[in-house]
Amino acid sequence: MALADDINLLAQIPLFSGMSDDQLRLIAFGADRRFVPEGQLLFREGSPAESAYVVVDGQIELSRLNRSGDSVVDMVVGRGALLSELALITFVERKYTALAVRDCGVLRLTRPLFHRLIEEYPSTAEIIANRIRDNIAALAAKAAAELHRFT
Repeated sequence: MALADDINLLAQIPLFSGMSDDQLRLIAFGADRRFVPEGQLLFREGSPAESAYVVVDGQIELSRLNRSGDSVVDMVVGRGALLSELALITFVERKYTALAVRDCGVLRLTRPLFHRLIEEYPSTAEIIANRIRDNIAALAAKAAAELHRFT
């Protein structure tokens, strides 16, 4: 896949929408392209998250261990999914185990790459802060809508 294709894919991801072509080019050029064969783990729940991944093609199954220790599939994601985006900002553990259910191509985005983006384009920090604020507001609204279930 060409660099231009990666830039177009990144532009469709909510975290990166609204960024300039130069900003997206920096991310795409600095990303590591990886092939994940069917049946291989991309990462395991609870492991340190040092990077985020964008699914370029194929499908990734995201599962978690339930209270009894059984693996439960939460969802299957495909092209354009951004996995572990908080790893771009801070040290976190993986929330899911990610397994390729079909051969996949992914872009690995590292924290140093993301920090370089913010250093070279300080306006990016404002875009990211707005996205985080919007995500927290949406999460709070969902929690408030479910509050009646706990009273």
